[in-house]
Amino acid sequence: MYAAFATAAFAGDENHFDPVTGFRIERYRAPTPDAVPGATTISVDDVRRLMRDEKAVLVDAMPAEGAGFDPKSGAWRLSKSREHIPGSSWLPDVGKGTLSPEMDTYFRLNLDRLTQGDRTRALIIYCLADCWMGWNAAKRAAAYGYTHVYWFPGGTDDWRDWEGPLENATPVPVIAQRREGG
Repeated sequence: MYAAFATAAFAGDENHFDPVTGFRIERYRAPTPDAVPGATTISVDDVRRLMRDEKAVLVDAMPAEGAGFDPKSGAWRLSKSREHIPGSSWLPDVGKGTLSPEMDTYFRLNLDRLTQGDRTRALIIYCLADCWMGWNAAKRAAAYGYTHVYWFPGGTDDWRDWEGPLENATPVPVIAQRREGG
């Protein structure tokens, strides 16, 4: 089903998608479609409303630039800092098209922790404008069974452009899930 969408919407670009899962697997900085299967596309005003009225959980899916996470400590080894929407949790690399079992567990356990196990809690997932990481992460959260997934396609670019404040981001260590998830 998704392969048909990818072929129609991104003719000539279909090799960048997994034909089985429909996730974007390469060239993550490229134009995105208007919607994510299982998620609702939102604007800056919607983000503000959902944060205020529904106490939405904000998930920053921006990939980490650097040497990945340290396998012993779980701390992310960054070569570039990140600013994101205040109150967000930065879960690097959860928007990749294919996740290792460890990163899949990292994403699942952190979503569970952030929502306190409530799969109906509003989740706002974002990255940057024209970034498939947020798109993939939102699609994946919906596949995990979260029912109120919101995708903010403009991410920190739109937030900043509409005079939203940004704060320094610290990625959630991977070690937290390693202790719980083995």
